[in-house]
Order: sequence, then C-alpha cells, then structure tokens
Amino acid sequence: MIPYDFDYYQPSTIEQATSLYQSLRLDGRKPKFFSGGTEIITLGRLNKVYTDAVIDLKKIPEYNVVYASEDRLIIGGGLSLVQIEETNPFPLLAKTISEIADHTARTKITVGGNICAQIFYREAVLPFLLADSLIVVAEYNGIKFYPIHEVFKECLCLNEGSFLLQVSTDQKLISAPYMTVKKRKQWNTGYPLITVAALKVENKIRVAISGLCSFPFRAFEMEEDLNNDQLSLEERVNQAIVKLPSSVLNDVEGSSEYRLFVLKNTLIDILVELEKE
Repeated sequence: MIPYDFDYYQPSTIEQATSLYQSLRLDGRKPKFFSGGTEIITLGRLNKVYTDAVIDLKKIPEYNVVYASEDRLIIGGGLSLVQIEETNPFPLLAKTISEIADHTARTKITVGGNICAQIFYREAVLPFLLADSLIVVAEYNGIKFYPIHEVFKECLCLNEGSFLLQVSTDQKLISAPYMTVKKRKQWNTGYPLITVAALKVENKIRVAISGLCSFPFRAFEMEEDLNNDQLSLEERVNQAIVKLPSSVLNDVEGSSEYRLFVLKNTLIDILVELEKE
C-alpha cells in the first residue's frame, strides 16, 4: 500500500487537466499527473514519491492515439508498451520496448510514463532521440511542439504543470533500417545491463544508449567516429567510446569495465549489420 492519502481526479480534456493542476498548486497541493501509474505506486510504497492529488490522464482522447499521416506518425503518451508492440507503428520503438519488464507490467507502463520516469533506463526514448522526433506538450496556455533534443537533456525537462501529450515522428525515419540490442548480465528477464538502439539515415548510423550512464542519450559525438570508414571497426569503436557524455555506471547489474566491454562488442555487431543495408 501507498502510505499516504491522496485525492484522485480523472479529467476528460487537456484543458481540464492543465487547469486542474494549476488550481491544485494554487491551493498549496502537490499534484502529479498519472498515466500507467507503475512508478507512483512502486516509489510511493518506498516513500520516494509523494503526492496528495493524482490527475489521471487516461480519459483524454488525444493522449491515447496512434495516427499516421503521409508525413508524420503521432503516438499518444498514454499508449501502453503492449499496445505499441501489437500495433507496431514504429518497428524500432516496438522492438526496443519489447523486453522492458514483463508482459503484465508492459500492459500498464505507458510510452509517456517510461520517457518521464525516474528510473535511469527509459528505453522508450531511444528511438525518438534517433528519429529527431517532436515532443507534443500540453501546457496551461495551449499545445506546444518541441524538438526532442531541446527538451530531453538527461531527462524530459518540461515546465511545471505541463505533460507529454504525444510524440510526432517523420514517416521517412519510421521505415529506416534499424537494429536494437538489449544485453543482460545473465538472465532473460530483469533489468538490462545496456540497451543500444541504432538507425541508419542517409547512409549514416545513429546510436542511442540506455543503461550505460545514469541517463539515456543519443551519442552525437560518438557517431562521427562510428561512421568514419577510414578506420577499422575496432578503431572506430575505441575512438567513439572516449567521447561518452558521462561516467559509466558501476552497480549490481555490472561493473563499469564489464559494461564497456559489452558496449564495444555490441557496437561492432551493429556496425557490421547496418553497413550491409
């Protein structure tokens, strides 16, 4: 059980949700937006998350859409990971999220919830970082569109009272050659050691990584070396790894040395496969 009481609200429109948040804050409350709810429930039991008012977004129609136009794919933040797997609108995304937790948990975990989570893996963001997607944000003064690299800097940084409504992605990148690899230390379930997703765009390979550092990231500086075909595969990977954006995690899932060893081999495998495309 969550060891504190809270009020529960379920607005049916974007305007109701954002206005309700502002009203609760003005009353001195500590509201939180609620999607799948897995993190609030899990961390609330451990007293790592506190709220006295939950605003459930699941009844908002725009939050639950999958819509493909000629140019863009729109994915609502309220779609569960299982819904994404089953409809498969974005193959790289469906494959990347397919091994997050177990099937039962994935029926509750949402795309938006995973991207905004406190846990450092947040694998659902990797394909969107690679595809330069737009984050559609519901704010008190309306709907705003932000390039993902402007608002995702180690975490999704939104103004208080705003929430991730949808993610919009260029259709040309949805069908680009891709590869995603999730490595675990021993078992086929549980937290991963690292996840590496890659997308080949205009003959260049883009790479995004989760589980290596304390946040998921698009490896912009590393990509330059990884695509340098004047070097051997091993030289390309060794030079790229020097440009990691932060220190490598060292925890019960694996030491920093082991993570780097796995990363090197994974990157070589990805380069070999995608360069065939």
